[in-house]
Amino acid sequence: MNNDIERVLYSEEDIRSAVSRLGERLTKDYQGKRPIIISVLKGASLFTVDVIRKMDVYLDLDFINISSYHGGTQSSGKIDLLNDLKEDVSGRDVLIVEDIIDTGRSLKYLKELLASRNARDVRVCSLLDKPEGRLVDVDVDYVGFNVPNEFVVGYGLDYDETYRNLPYVGVLKPEIYQN
Repeated sequence: MNNDIERVLYSEEDIRSAVSRLGERLTKDYQGKRPIIISVLKGASLFTVDVIRKMDVYLDLDFINISSYHGGTQSSGKIDLLNDLKEDVSGRDVLIVEDIIDTGRSLKYLKELLASRNARDVRVCSLLDKPEGRLVDVDVDYVGFNVPNEFVVGYGLDYDETYRNLPYVGVLKPEIYQN
């Protein structure tokens, strides 16, 4: 798999450092609260586990699975809710944990869904933010890294369900997905 990577953007150590930084800030911001952490499957699962271990607050954890890529390298624009939450978010502080914010469509969908369910406060923590890819104006409250407008994989991010287990984030060689 490593041979399919054009270059590494963020090493294991870079990611550990960002996770620690974000965990400390989230601990401060959620002190005295009991947020529901919503991990967006599958990509954010590794990041979610690592970041909540750095949060010294009581919290609840839930998962949601949405899809807009459908195996490709670009968002289709259509958001499908594949698996819904188990927890009731009404009146709760919610932290959405994402692997990457690209077009913003999925995040907008999630924020609107949670608002319709009467969440008290909805914030977003993403390992990666790709502002150049934005098609929808959305706010990201906590960001590990800004990434260039390239196709990245690793540390939970995939191409056609592959590369999630790489311990770093790297740019996938275009010839891998252009064939």
